[in-house]
Amino acid sequence: MRQAPSSEPSALLLTALATAAGALVANLYYAQPLVASIAPEIGVSQDLAGSLVSVTQIGYGIGLFFLVSLADLVENRKLVLLCIAGTTLGLAGTAVAGSPAVFFVSALAIGVCSTGAQVLIPFLAHLVPEERRGRVVGNAMGGLLAGIMLARPASLFIASSFGWRAVFGASAVLMVGIGLALAYLMPRHQPKAGMHYGRILASMWGLLRDMPFLRWRSAYQALLFAAFNLFWTAVPLMLAEHFGLNGHQIGLFALAGAGGALAAPIVGRLADRGHGKAMTAGAMLTLGVSFLGTGWSSITAALAILVVLTILIDAAVQTNQIVSQRIIFTAPGHVRGRVNAIYMTLTFAGGAIGSILGTVTYHAGGWTLTALTGALAGFLALALFGLEQRRSRA
Repeated sequence: MRQAPSSEPSALLLTALATAAGALVANLYYAQPLVASIAPEIGVSQDLAGSLVSVTQIGYGIGLFFLVSLADLVENRKLVLLCIAGTTLGLAGTAVAGSPAVFFVSALAIGVCSTGAQVLIPFLAHLVPEERRGRVVGNAMGGLLAGIMLARPASLFIASSFGWRAVFGASAVLMVGIGLALAYLMPRHQPKAGMHYGRILASMWGLLRDMPFLRWRSAYQALLFAAFNLFWTAVPLMLAEHFGLNGHQIGLFALAGAGGALAAPIVGRLADRGHGKAMTAGAMLTLGVSFLGTGWSSITAALAILVVLTILIDAAVQTNQIVSQRIIFTAPGHVRGRVNAIYMTLTFAGGAIGSILGTVTYHAGGWTLTALTGALAGFLALALFGLEQRRSRA
């Protein structure tokens, strides 16, 4: 029943791939709202509780560079299934961990192998013609962003009823189901032969040097993803302090924020119609203005306005991501895996900086400083985009 690579992908296959991407990347965020519960049970001090999340993020960064680049060398279906198997084992280890060592090793494996989500995105680009690529990538990115946004509330809801270990156990079961579905549905894609792994890695600097659009797009999304992570790292602190919300209510807020993922199919279609430049500028401007608006809504305790602004921030980041990936996937097919690895590694580096800035800015100057920092990231990206357009016209 597996589809031939040359045929148009079915709606079922596209849904399965988008679901798999979202479920894989969600694994990075399950532990984030649970560190206070996990740390004492496995013997980690509260001062080091943040490392429970950091080790997964570090693993993801490693996987982005060293594993996603294998998509240009290893048959893609096999690579994705191996990633899912590794993620499942990591989740199972985390669920039964009784010591810091077991938890950290398992969490690192989860981070490395969850990068299978970033193998799926360029794989999709191989399946569809360029005129439909934006829409299809947009749908997949909608699934991925939904996984990011739904992970935290799902984690809180499951843990409140069954304990934190059930969160990782449930995700392991989900990974098994997704792996079986992809083994049945996903077509094979064998990259062109001729390069060994060392040459694959060594060539990545040359790709970044020779592809200006890759440099620009990586810089834009690194700034916007930094703002995104800054927001979601600091906003739970602000919601508890300014609005008096508890953990369940913050989870519902995060669930409402997932509405930004609904923009993905629309953005993809508009990108296919040639509106990428306008949407890029609009996304950056929207993000900057929305961050400024969150500063006002926190002072005036306007929670409904804050929810709307949160959706706009998420939609802005999603919009630029879809447009950017549509552009970078115009690269030749035999280098798309490496191009995506470079793009996502730089994007993730921006996100990691944003996570750090989230707590630093909030503790240094409250939500006002956090909001100003997020707005600055959006306006700086807009200035860079203007510079790129000016250079291209010259």
